[in-house]
Amino acid sequence: MSTQPLRVGVIGAGTVGREVVRAFLERSPRLSPADGRPLVLAAVAEKFTERAIAGGIPAELLTDDAFALLARDDIDVIVETMGGDEPAHALIRASLAAGRSVATANKHVVAHHGPELERLARETGATLRFEAAVGGGIPLLGPIASDLAADSIARVRGIVNGTTNYMLTAMAREGRAYQDILREAQARGYAESDPTADVEGLDAVNKLVILARLAFGAWISPDAVSNRPGSTSGRPGAPGITGVTAEDVAAMADAGRTLRLIASTRLAEDGAVEASVVPTAVPAASPFGRCDGVLNRVEVDAVPVGRVAFEGPGAGGPAAGAAVLSDLVSIARGLGSTWAGAVRADRADLAVRPVAGECLAAPSGACYPVGD
Repeated sequence: MSTQPLRVGVIGAGTVGREVVRAFLERSPRLSPADGRPLVLAAVAEKFTERAIAGGIPAELLTDDAFALLARDDIDVIVETMGGDEPAHALIRASLAAGRSVATANKHVVAHHGPELERLARETGATLRFEAAVGGGIPLLGPIASDLAADSIARVRGIVNGTTNYMLTAMAREGRAYQDILREAQARGYAESDPTADVEGLDAVNKLVILARLAFGAWISPDAVSNRPGSTSGRPGAPGITGVTAEDVAAMADAGRTLRLIASTRLAEDGAVEASVVPTAVPAASPFGRCDGVLNRVEVDAVPVGRVAFEGPGAGGPAAGAAVLSDLVSIARGLGSTWAGAVRADRADLAVRPVAGECLAAPSGACYPVGD
């Protein structure tokens, strides 16, 4: 393998990007694998350059124009950590179309534009890696795509959003109302000023779409994934955890259960994909019930291996930054895209419906699925 360095351009120096840049500045020798090409930081694009300089990023590395960074011919690999849909999607698409490899933490872009980006990467030979998009610092997507490639995966489910897990944990421990806990989570920095993506389950939906792609070899639409529990009235409940009340939490505790926002997908016998992201009543003493605070936990059921579980820090700059750096090392080693050796997948023409099963009625009128 060539010893010519791979020159990295980082787009976005916020919570995650800052950790990636810091790793290059403080421990760059660790980013040069013995079985791959050395990695060097060539440039950083950040809209708020003064803040970035104050945070320790050398001014000579900085530009406030991400597209100008993309146009440079001395950049081999792009790291995208700016988040959101546009211009992140356009930047990733342009990079792949030019044959330039990309490592991204952007679960929204990967979930909503996955078929297009996968097609581009395969056509141009560029590498697209997105380990940081699901599970933060937990090594999760790589093992599903590679180590479990010989297994037939039947179901994937888990706690994949640290904000909602923190909130549900606090509601159970303290008996306080949803709005009180939400304000506390925002004050502690666990929830954004606009918490919609987290509390309505949209962040977890994006992550579930990515998990389904690797588990079942097909891209499903995020819009097809249910994020509302049932109700005793027969109408869909409130999205995500927004309808969970203190009374609901207490009633579940009386039944020996606790609520967790579980993202779950499985293949039904008729070939349809069942997919939901809803508060689920799990046994309080179960692994999911004991997964507290901002931790994430994902379980994969497959044949012949059985059940494999992954648990660890699922949120925060250091955790997600570690996953991005792992992807960069994989690119330096020539290991290919996150989907590994799987066949190409376009948007699947598969039926997608909510996960079926028993539910428990709650005082609010919600009917929460029963988990094990």
